[in-house]
Amino acid sequence: MAQICVLEEKVQLKSCPEKFYNFLKSQNQCIPNNVHSEKVHGVEVHEGNWNTSGSVKLWKYIIEGKEEMFKEKVIMDEANKIITYVAVGGNALELYKSYRAILKVEKGILKLRIEYEKLNDNIPHPKKYQQFFVNIVKDIDANLVKG
Repeated sequence: MAQICVLEEKVQLKSCPEKFYNFLKSQNQCIPNNVHSEKVHGVEVHEGNWNTSGSVKLWKYIIEGKEEMFKEKVIMDEANKIITYVAVGGNALELYKSYRAILKVEKGILKLRIEYEKLNDNIPHPKKYQQFFVNIVKDIDANLVKG
């Protein structure tokens, strides 16, 4: 029986936590223009709109020199400032039976939790995706501090 695995990371935010959360919630279409550490080529809404829970978006980016796509369903928990990105398509699902990234903004810290289920024991842990998220968070934070 497959097992759900977890990777966790915390990133100290320099920007206002409320401003950071609101950017993730309603301005993520701006990420391709604001992220410098990774090569995010674009994001498109496939269902819903930019800032509603249940919307589906397709991201295109380069990670470790390879062009990839990530199709996600976004689930927002406004009361707890949690955004969950559930993989519904793309490269991550070639390696993982299930994949979800959960971001929580709390007291000046962004908590990242990646829950995944490997297709088999030979599949690596998704550390490249973990680092990808961390780099994006740091870039967004730096841009929000600049103003």
